[in-house]
Amino acid sequence: MNPIRPITAALVAGLLAASGAVAQTFPAKPITFVVPFAAGSATDQLARALGQSVSDQAKQPVVVDNKGGASGQIAAAQVARAPADGYTVLITTNTTHAANEHLYKKLSYDPVKDFAPITGLGKGGQVLVVRTDAPYNNVMDLVAAAKKAPGKLTFGSGSSSSRTAGEMFKQLSDTDILHVPYKSNPNAITDLLGGQIDFMITDTSTGVPQVKGGKLKALGVSTTQRNPLLPEVPTIAEAGVKGYDMGYWFAAYAPAGTPPAVVSRLNELLAAATRGAGAKGFFDGSGSVAWTTTPDELAKFQAAETTKWGKVIKAAGIEAE
Repeated sequence: MNPIRPITAALVAGLLAASGAVAQTFPAKPITFVVPFAAGSATDQLARALGQSVSDQAKQPVVVDNKGGASGQIAAAQVARAPADGYTVLITTNTTHAANEHLYKKLSYDPVKDFAPITGLGKGGQVLVVRTDAPYNNVMDLVAAAKKAPGKLTFGSGSSSSRTAGEMFKQLSDTDILHVPYKSNPNAITDLLGGQIDFMITDTSTGVPQVKGGKLKALGVSTTQRNPLLPEVPTIAEAGVKGYDMGYWFAAYAPAGTPPAVVSRLNELLAAATRGAGAKGFFDGSGSVAWTTTPDELAKFQAAETTKWGKVIKAAGIEAE
């Protein structure tokens, strides 16, 4: 008889029991949702809607901590270094976990090794917007203006999704347009309204309210289907830039090493939160949709998306910074 076997079995049983106990008592204190973009961004809006639902379910406060800048690197690095106890969660997008590794020569975090995937949260599209007094009434007007004055027109972006959307637009329309980076899409919207940039392709949560409020004009949406909130606005592809398609996704991650039972509990809380009234209001209001996964499904999806975004970024001719 091998004397090691019963000891090992006892150890495993003890660990499983401890893991179950952690899951039953988690959370026992406030949870922090770290958001890699500024207040008012799509990710921030979703995080706050989810946070309220998680708080109601768990009977613990959820604090939303906005850490914008460096295309999400500041927030991602903060969560990567946080204690692996489930009390710090990154509510993020493909910017930090699929695109950035192709946009930067060196990241302050590893999007795979530094995180424990929790669940997907939602998927959505973007919208190309200009000022209401801009001399462009459709996408091809903008393309014509860009071709007439190479390097003179400017587009802003406050996320890798927005940046890549703009770069893909340049590549597929064969135009030379100057990119202007911002910490977050709402910051770029402010400068667009003020006339400092000519256009941007932004998430619908940020752009649609500006269009509905009469402050900006929508020329096209980034997905292959029209947005139900802007049914009269064509897709960028049908407006003349053939082959254009650029969406985005939201997901939640904990620091690597977070106990599986805690990850499972967070998965349950967040999946339920995506079905709550607050999240439904966000998804309906932006024309995006809820999307949840198991941790393993998110890991596999992220791997596939990282490859996809790498191809898009390479095809768009974006040089890693």
